[in-house]
Amino acid sequence: MGYDIIIIGAGPAGLTAAIYARRAGKSVLVLERDSFGGQMTFSPKLENYPGFESVSGNELAQRMLEQALALGAEVDMDTVSGIENGPVKTVIGENARYEGRAVIIAAGARHRRLGLPREEDLIGNGLSFCAVCDGAFYQGGHVAVIGGGNTALQEIVLLSESCAKVTVIQNLAFLTGEQKLVDLIRSRPNVEIRYSTVCIGYEGTDALKGLRLQNTESSEETTLAVDGAFLAIGTEPENMIFSALAPLDEGGYIRADESCQTPTAGIFAAGDCRTKAFRQIATAVADGAAAALNACRYLDR
Repeated sequence: MGYDIIIIGAGPAGLTAAIYARRAGKSVLVLERDSFGGQMTFSPKLENYPGFESVSGNELAQRMLEQALALGAEVDMDTVSGIENGPVKTVIGENARYEGRAVIIAAGARHRRLGLPREEDLIGNGLSFCAVCDGAFYQGGHVAVIGGGNTALQEIVLLSESCAKVTVIQNLAFLTGEQKLVDLIRSRPNVEIRYSTVCIGYEGTDALKGLRLQNTESSEETTLAVDGAFLAIGTEPENMIFSALAPLDEGGYIRADESCQTPTAGIFAAGDCRTKAFRQIATAVADGAAAALNACRYLDR
């Protein structure tokens, strides 16, 4: 069976695209390899999504999925390994091959991990990626931020306004973010910076209780007790399988503007997988709407 639009990824961009495409009367298949909702499911409490004073990432993902299904979108679990271009596109999955007249790539971007034991179990249980989403849980507490680039520095500034102490874990002997941000966090009395230090393990069974640290110059190992920790070492898209049809920038993100169109006719990119200034749920939703509307326009021509 062929579809009008195949959407790769069921995060907020992909599910929004499905909702808009179905409301336009197009047949839609959404393919997801892991779990519906994408990165937002890691946030136990969202307070910056319009329409909700507070909502968990899982609840928001479930509502988006239910809305897409109620409108008639089809969903399937499969891992996509590529796209064959033509008047009809063929999306190649592990389980099957799927044909569609247009494709929206909404594969998202994965927060970089340290790759330490039990890391995945602690995400959402003291280990977080987003201070905007989860910082309020640690008001008055002691948190650590792992990273020293712009993303990490922005997290540190935000956390330092509500936490009693913020300890920065930076693997280099200097911070790599903008000097203005560096000067700002150095002026905060509740911010401690540990240079030339890496995290080599996590403490705590059901929830994070501390970090095991190692100084890269002396090899000395220490333990830092914290109420929570934020990984701010960037994100990594997984777009190489699409690179023949959707050119990538130096960071591996698909080059597409606010129209979400790639240079290949009938192929669109939406959400965190594409080049953009801000990666938030709200911006992913906007991308999903734009990609679906432009895909419908392409089909109607």
